[in-house]
Amino acid sequence: MAYEIILLDFWPSMFGMKVRIALAEKGLKYEHRDEDLFNKGPLLLEMNPIHKKIPVLIHNGKPICESQIIVQYIDEVWKDKSPLLPSDPYQRAQARFWADYIDKKKSIMGRNLERMENVTKENKIKNRYVLFYEKK
Repeated sequence: MAYEIILLDFWPSMFGMKVRIALAEKGLKYEHRDEDLFNKGPLLLEMNPIHKKIPVLIHNGKPICESQIIVQYIDEVWKDKSPLLPSDPYQRAQARFWADYIDKKKSIMGRNLERMENVTKENKIKNRYVLFYEKK
């Protein structure tokens, strides 16, 4: 089946999850393509040549990048289906505030996890080095 919407994503991504929730809320059918973040596919590199990151929504062959921008795009393009934001300007501003707050917290958590992974990798390398020289 040909889809007009393709989502390039990685299933545990919190940023991708936000887009998947928006698509589900709107009741939109789409093709989901999991990306290997360590071996990025040619479609991801073509559709997001600047950041080379997921998620990327491809709508009718045109890429939309960055989760917050994708969610806004989904809400604007399919405005006839259940709106993602309240109609009241103040309530809409509050919803945007909390979405931004959560995005920033996710970024901090992601950086901390990345640092932990780097420390773990460094420790593994040090352990190999020590074991190699202990054998001699």
